[in-house]
Amino acid sequence: MSGAADAIAFGRLLLANPDLVERFRRGAPLNAPDYDRLYTGEEKGYTDYPFLAG
Repeated sequence: MSGAADAIAFGRLLLANPDLVERFRRGAPLNAPDYDRLYTGEEKGYTDYPFLAG
């Protein structure tokens, strides 16, 4: 086994962390997805997660 991946998916994790790549780079904590607000037909839960400060 080479340790390489054929595909990696970050669906909900990326949704809750619009700056996911930067969070990975800094080793910063991740926002948790708000499952109660997903799939409600509103933008809340999709567009209102906080970005890292600074």
